[in-house]
Amino acid sequence: MASIGELAILAHKFVTSPQANPQTFCNVIKLGTFCRTVVWPCLPPLMMYQYIRGKDEDMYATELLYYKSGSKDPKAFWDSSRLRGSGHWRMMQDLETIRATANTE
Repeated sequence: MASIGELAILAHKFVTSPQANPQTFCNVIKLGTFCRTVVWPCLPPLMMYQYIRGKDEDMYATELLYYKSGSKDPKAFWDSSRLRGSGHWRMMQDLETIRATANTE
């Protein structure tokens, strides 16, 4: 039981050690200010960029499939009048058919 107490004291000292030295405390404040003014404002644009890039990759695959099929009906590949995320319902059905055929047991 004494070793658990010593371990708890050591963990507490490890967590509270940055406050022991005034210079370390000042560095923590500087790091927090840097993160709040530089790092945090950069995160939302980066997240939006990743989202757009992922969507663009999906749309490119859809356009490539449409081009390679030789079809003249774009609604067969992407129907913008359908609910969000279900516009390419026909491709999802085809992929499910392929998956079911490939994974027969």
